[in-house]
Amino acid sequence: MNVNFSGLINKGEVIAVALSGGGDSMALLNILLENSNKYGYTVIALNVEHGIRGEESIKDSAFVKDYCEKKGVKLLSFEVDSIKTAKEQKLSIEQSARQLRYTCFYKAISDGLCDKVATAHHQSDNAESVLLNIFRGTGLKGIIGIEQNYKDKIIRPLLSVGKAEIENYLSANNIPFVTDSTNLSDEYTRNYLRINIMPKLKEIFPEVENSILRLAEIASEDEDYIDSVATNTVHIQGDKAEIILPQHKAVLSRATIKAIKALGVEKDWTKAHLNDVYALSFKQTGSMINLPKSIVAIREYDKIVFFKNQTQTNQAIPFYIGKTEYANKTINCEQLSVKGINLRDGLYADSAKIPNDALIRFRQDGDTFTKFGGGTKNLGDYLTDKKIPLKDRDTLPLLASGNDILVIFGVAVSDKVKADNSTTTVIKFDIQ
Repeated sequence: MNVNFSGLINKGEVIAVALSGGGDSMALLNILLENSNKYGYTVIALNVEHGIRGEESIKDSAFVKDYCEKKGVKLLSFEVDSIKTAKEQKLSIEQSARQLRYTCFYKAISDGLCDKVATAHHQSDNAESVLLNIFRGTGLKGIIGIEQNYKDKIIRPLLSVGKAEIENYLSANNIPFVTDSTNLSDEYTRNYLRINIMPKLKEIFPEVENSILRLAEIASEDEDYIDSVATNTVHIQGDKAEIILPQHKAVLSRATIKAIKALGVEKDWTKAHLNDVYALSFKQTGSMINLPKSIVAIREYDKIVFFKNQTQTNQAIPFYIGKTEYANKTINCEQLSVKGINLRDGLYADSAKIPNDALIRFRQDGDTFTKFGGGTKNLGDYLTDKKIPLKDRDTLPLLASGNDILVIFGVAVSDKVKADNSTTTVIKFDIQ
């Protein structure tokens, strides 16, 4: 059998074959063994007993162990309880078994027992996956189906090989295998598709598998391009992410997923959330929506900014001269003689005008600010005038007396406490 290993296996790597004992995985093991000297890699086997089929499953694992011993192949054995996990996590048994199986794969890799795990997925498996994804309402990425090389850790060397070719290889080389009885039952979704749907499709469209795989290849190329554009569109900066506007909906949706994932949300988002972000891109500056896991998206001029809406727990503290640590910031309040100071070089207030009840805190409802030259405004409106992003306003330290904001640290000093001709000492405000 002609299998292309290009880009899948590197010289010197240890490849663990996910070996169930079924025909496909037994074929893969032998194909890899045949080519190991040519390509310079080492082959081992990995077996997962899923705890689903009782004695039959145990016998299959024993068959795998016996075969590996005869072939001189190192075997990694795992036992999991798919039924228990399915009940605990409210999954189907199929989902539970797959989740636990891949957990074993990644554990073998992370423990340094192998470099990659090879699974025996073939052409028919891929066609079935594409159809299942379509029936479930997938996007473009789901039409790609099974990836031949997933994150350079899970490889599928037989993905372009047909089932008939695998069966011919097994027969020609007298390779033994076991049959999983669950594969003969249409109780499971994939089996139902394989047993009842695919044969009828092949009667009408004999080349249906090849046609589906051509579609998958086209989808993969298109997805790669759109994804690369989206990657260049979103900018991650610490605990926030920004997307420059305008963007096509296809690009903006992917960029949004990248943004919220960068903020720690791997799932729980839906198509409705992506639609909300797209609608936000047409709204005015200051418009805001809530996304899963306390993420907030705000329209700011020519971009959308994503950040975690973390409720501040910092209590108000009394104002005093010197350095103050507040909300992970250092506020320095230094008292100086007004003589010789350029009051335009920094933020200064008349020390005599700071009331005794002054507190350092965050903004509250009803706060007002009196700008230089007079004129009192709602604090939010003033911050809008100063183009302070919405995402920063709740974490901006203030010096307040009641609802009178005397100092917006790093931004401005109120006209109520400004230095004038009678000022003898000033307080200089710095924030880091």
